[in-house]
Amino acid sequence: MHLYDAAKPLLFRLPAETAHESTKALLRGVQATPLRGVLADRYAVEDDRLSTSVFGLDFPTPVGVAAGFDKNAEIPGALAALGFGHVEVGAVTAEGQAGNPRPRLFRLPEDRALVNRMGFNNEGADVVGPRLARADVPVPLGVNIGKSKVTPLEDAPDDYRYSYERTAAGGDYFVVNVSSPNTPGLRDLQNREHLERIIGALQDAGAAPLLVKLSPDLTDPAIEEALSVVDDHGLDGVIATNTTTERPDTLRNHNRAETGGLSGEPIEERATRMVRFVAERTDVPVIGVGGVSDAAGAYAKIRAGASLVQLYTALVYEGPALARDVNRGLLERLDRDGFDSVEEAVGADL
Repeated sequence: MHLYDAAKPLLFRLPAETAHESTKALLRGVQATPLRGVLADRYAVEDDRLSTSVFGLDFPTPVGVAAGFDKNAEIPGALAALGFGHVEVGAVTAEGQAGNPRPRLFRLPEDRALVNRMGFNNEGADVVGPRLARADVPVPLGVNIGKSKVTPLEDAPDDYRYSYERTAAGGDYFVVNVSSPNTPGLRDLQNREHLERIIGALQDAGAAPLLVKLSPDLTDPAIEEALSVVDDHGLDGVIATNTTTERPDTLRNHNRAETGGLSGEPIEERATRMVRFVAERTDVPVIGVGGVSDAAGAYAKIRAGASLVQLYTALVYEGPALARDVNRGLLERLDRDGFDSVEEAVGADL
């Protein structure tokens, strides 16, 4: 029995956000001590077949932590020690902000899902930027950038640019987040006119590699429009997908009624379909996110066209051994299917 299996019932008695903060505090305590090396020995899977080069960066494994888990860049080193091949921090906004009132994070255990309406709570780019620059992390660090709630939509380009400039020194790639459902009006920025202005401001400031994160709730024509912006402006990648405001009929837990973005197992197939849809329509790398909780799910997204995958919700349910288990399972699947590397498997089902 894993230690986490013993601790999980106690953690699940706490409010979801409190449990998350407790877990982060534990990892923060480990990060600056020799225990970090102990974690890496236990959880990191080192195998050249898992390493991959995407938008000019070298990833030791394709499995990363999605934005939202480490909003303020407090524990990227500890997360890397758990075996993750990259860590995406944020969302970071130009202004520090408290986010929405608590409670704002809800577990749906029967559905292996979460609903969140956090509202981009973070300490702001002026605080997160220097912390990122000091971070000692052996894997690529992504910075997910969102719009400050107080900033009008028409001023969004300057707001995103400010956050980029403050975090540029510590980030390895940067993500335009216009797809969170929890900042009023944010998803309007996915339309061409708004998106082009934001991307232009970031590219003028030197942001690269630059990616955009899309919502699973976009219509097919809206996705195609966003991808035409990606191609026209030479963006480096697409992240598919963010959380959904829709509620599948299959949900059983009463927290399905809570407002916010749904993540986890219920959106897995939908997210994988969107990865395929995007990969078939653009030549840039795709990062697949949504419901990944095991090697089978990660491998499905890779075969559907994802060069990298990310997860967050499954960490709540599976615990710290998750990246190791997924990476070992990927190696078994590569062997089974005759691939010499994970890069060979990308898009195998297209």
